[in-house]
Amino acid sequence: MTTLEVDLAGIRLRNPTILASGVMGETGESLLRVAEAGAGGLVTKSIGLEPRKGYPNPTLVELPDGYINAMGLPGPGIEAFAEEMEIAKRGGVPIIGSLFAALPEDFTTLAGKMEDYGAAAIELNLSCPHARGYGMEVGIDPEAVRSIVASVKGAVRIPIMAKLTPNTHRLLDVARSVEAAGGDAIVAVNTVKAMAISVEARRPILYNGTGGLSGPAIKGVGLRCVYELHEAVKLPIVGVGGIESSRDVLEYMMAGASAVQVGSAVGRRGLQVFREICDGLTEYLATHQLQGLQGIVGVAHVH
Repeated sequence: MTTLEVDLAGIRLRNPTILASGVMGETGESLLRVAEAGAGGLVTKSIGLEPRKGYPNPTLVELPDGYINAMGLPGPGIEAFAEEMEIAKRGGVPIIGSLFAALPEDFTTLAGKMEDYGAAAIELNLSCPHARGYGMEVGIDPEAVRSIVASVKGAVRIPIMAKLTPNTHRLLDVARSVEAAGGDAIVAVNTVKAMAISVEARRPILYNGTGGLSGPAIKGVGLRCVYELHEAVKLPIVGVGGIESSRDVLEYMMAGASAVQVGSAVGRRGLQVFREICDGLTEYLATHQLQGLQGIVGVAHVH
C-alpha cells in the first residue's frame, strides 16, 4: 500500500504539499478552505508585531508564466491573529506560522505568540524582496541569520524553518548559518526580484517599482537552489517555486526537497491543484511500485 505521508522536521504531513505564505493565509476561514481542499500543511501570511497596511495599488502584475507582486507585507499584527489561528486549526493539518521582523528579539516575541496560538512550526521570513528593512535585507547576512535563528530556537519548543532568498550569491553560506544556529529546516526559495514596465505610461507598473516574481517562471531557479542546498547542509528542505503538478513535485524531491509549498498555482489553477498533485503522486508511486516518497528524495544526486 502506498502512502503520501512525509515527515518534515518531526511534523507529520498527510502529503508533501503545503500552502505557501502569502496566498490565502491572512484569515482563518481561507486557511481552513485550503486544508479542506487537500493541502498537507498550511503556512500563514507573514505576520509582524503590529498591523501593517502594505503598499498602495498596483501591487500585482499577472504574467503568462507567473506573477510579480509587491504587497509590502500587509497584515493584522500578531495580537489580532490569535482568532484566525483558532479557526484555521479546525482544518486538522499542521499550521506553520510565518513571521517577519528586523531584530532577533522581535522574531522571538512573535514566535512565542505563534507557539501559544498552536502553530506546529515557525517559518522565519528572511527573504521578502520588496519590504524595506525586513526579509531579504536581513536574510542575505549569514551572521544576522545565525543570530535570529539561534534566538528563536532558544525561545520555543516547535521546529524553526528559515525561508531563504535566491537573490544572493551567499545562499549556501546563509543556509549553513541556519544549520549552525540549530534551525530545523530550510524553505527554498522566496520570490525572485523583478519588475514590469507599462509601455503606455512609460514607468514601472508596481507602486513599489520592483517586486517578487513567482510561478513557473522561477521553477528552474528554485530547483537549482534546492539541489545545491541538499549538497551543502543536512537539514530537510522545503522546495518552493513554480510547482503546479505532480511532476514538478517529483523534480523538487529528486533534487533534495522533503516537501514542497504551492503558492501561485492556487491563483493560476485553483484550489483543486492540491488534489490533482496528490492524485498524480499516488499514480507515480503505484506505477513504480514504491510504498512512499522518501525513497526519491535526493535521487538526482546519485551519479
